[in-house]
Parts: sequence; structure tokens; C-alpha cells
Amino acid sequence: MVQIIVGEKGKGKTKVIINQANEKILRSEGSVVYIDKSNKHMYELNNRLRLISVKDYFVENYKEFIGFICGIISQDHDLECVYVDSFLKVAHIDESEVETVIEKLKMISEHFHIDFVLSISIASKDTPSSLVNDVLVAL
Repeated sequence: MVQIIVGEKGKGKTKVIINQANEKILRSEGSVVYIDKSNKHMYELNNRLRLISVKDYFVENYKEFIGFICGIISQDHDLECVYVDSFLKVAHIDESEVETVIEKLKMISEHFHIDFVLSISIASKDTPSSLVNDVLVAL
């Protein structure tokens, strides 16, 4: 399953996704990964969460991002959920590519039984119609 937290910049998406990741790790038997553009939120996250700063891995476009995700999955057979904050920046995509990348993540989610939660900086009114049912929180 892929779930989305949408809202314009500065509306509180990061706080929501951090709280959700912290709650998830408390009730998970497997592992949970939090992907961000930096280590800035390290001390806000439960220490059982695996924080990955994507900038350390030289990801430059969404195809490399998908490969990066698959690499994480291949190394962790207990992975239950992946949280991605600042999805557009982390995956190096613009709004026109969002649907393509999310469809790919849905295929990965279904195949490997891993959930994804993404925060996306777009106004809730601008959310593509094909993704409206995937919106978990709109700010």
C-alpha cells in the first residue's frame, strides 16, 4: 500500500510523517525505514527506525531512486514500511512524474508486501485525481 501526506510547504507534513513512523515502529515486528534528504530529524525519530539520508547515495533521478528502494528491500527481508519525507526532492521528481513513480512504488509494495508513506509538497487541491484515494492526510 502507498499512502500520501499532502500539503504545501510549511504546513506540518514532516511532523505528521515523523509521528506516524515513531508510532509504527512501536507496533512493528519487522523493520521500518525513514528516508529523508538529510539527517536533520535524527533526534526526533525513535532509535529503532533506520534513518537513511538519500543525499549520501548520489541519487540523481527517479529511476535511480526506485533502484535505491529496491536495494534497501533486497538487504532487509523483515522490512515492513518505508517512510519518505520530502518525496519530490528525495526522488528528484517534479509534479508531472509523481503518478509514474507512485505507480511503480505500488507495484513494489504489492510484490514485496511493504507499505510506503510519502510526504509530498503539493496543495491538496492539486493532488492528481488518480492519487486522491491514496491520500492519508491533507494539510
